[in-house]
Amino acid sequence: MRQLIINADDFGINEMVNLGIIQGYVNGIITSTTIMPSGSAFDHAITLASVNKELGIGIHLTLVGETPLCDPQTIPSLVNNEGCLSLHYPEFFRRYCLGKIKLNDIHKELTAQVQKVMDSGIAVTHLDSHQHMHIVPGIIDVTIDIAKSFDIKKIRIPAEPFSFLGGYPFQTARIIARGGLTFLAEIARRKIQKQGFVAPEHFFGMLAGGNMHEEYLLRILTSLPEGTSEIMIHPGTNDSILQKMYNWNYHWQAELNSVTSSKISQHIIDHHIQLISFRELEHD
Repeated sequence: MRQLIINADDFGINEMVNLGIIQGYVNGIITSTTIMPSGSAFDHAITLASVNKELGIGIHLTLVGETPLCDPQTIPSLVNNEGCLSLHYPEFFRRYCLGKIKLNDIHKELTAQVQKVMDSGIAVTHLDSHQHMHIVPGIIDVTIDIAKSFDIKKIRIPAEPFSFLGGYPFQTARIIARGGLTFLAEIARRKIQKQGFVAPEHFFGMLAGGNMHEEYLLRILTSLPEGTSEIMIHPGTNDSILQKMYNWNYHWQAELNSVTSSKISQHIIDHHIQLISFRELEHD
């Protein structure tokens, strides 16, 4: 049996992203999303979630690119002089490796983020993170501890296979980055399994992240392995505005078109792929 979770990241970052995710859920194959507690459109996302109750919703833990929920004075190692988190993950990772970021500050901020979502009434399905920071050594232990304290049983493991290319245009830097991420993710997988957590067996969407056009999504589906897989996507509406706001080279509308494509939906039906959310993900 092949089970598939289609998870849309960044719910709550922007209203146009929120609307794209909901369109992909209502009119397409999205089964799951993860909400950014510190996102500027968090309240808008909560309102949309309240009328789309079958959409699985996890938490997109955020350590870069946003304003923290905690008072910056209480998490000094995490913030810059303006009280903001590191703008980009390379900056965060460099400071973290140099020992300038304290795990206690990470624990405090991520706990506040989970608490905010819990207080909103969302039935949280799982944890993942912006830029996959939760699988970094040390931070995965913090993530596990927080998941235990809030009784969250499922955690994303973004381990896209080392050999998988999926027809995506070859970019050496991205291949190297994907390899490093997969290596750390597999270490994290062993940790969460020992602690009784569960994750999908397979993960896709790193190489084509932000550029999951229909052809690339179809190639993933064509080679989808047995067991449970997660495909990470980033749908949204109005690329022209979003691209001015976020310098990520993403194609949000193309990803929305992919998950609402009748060709994609028909392939899933014809090949007996069962769509589930993290809510239905079960232990072996």
